[in-house]
Amino acid sequence: MQPGAAERNKGPILEVLQQYVGPGAHAGPGTLQVLEVGAGAGVHAVHFARALPHTRWQPSDVDPKALRSIAAYVEAMGVPNILPPILVDVSQGWETWGGTQPATLDLLISINMMHIAELRCTEGLFKGAGVLLKPGAVLFTYG
Repeated sequence: MQPGAAERNKGPILEVLQQYVGPGAHAGPGTLQVLEVGAGAGVHAVHFARALPHTRWQPSDVDPKALRSIAAYVEAMGVPNILPPILVDVSQGWETWGGTQPATLDLLISINMMHIAELRCTEGLFKGAGVLLKPGAVLFTYG
């Protein structure tokens, strides 16, 4: 995704995200575990993690160039609750998704991936969500 599109849609997406994982929207205290697949340049990760400091944000992408871009952008922006980006290919089984364990995620987010990726990627995203999300957690997609 082009960073320009991310800049345009990050605000409206955050407004919706806050209904699900914003302060007071989730049950219980503690840090929420988030996995973002297809994080691209990292614009959404930085914006959302900064606005949702009670999250532990794990950006990922299938493209090694994107991973380098995310790492550089996160470092430049200094957002402490973003983990180093990991390689995730959602067309592969969830077991390959950076060590994420079953029923540990509070939010699995995918923005602007499904409409450009092969169908097997969307199928993999949904299969992975079914295993990795905690009961009552949210798979959030856009685009």
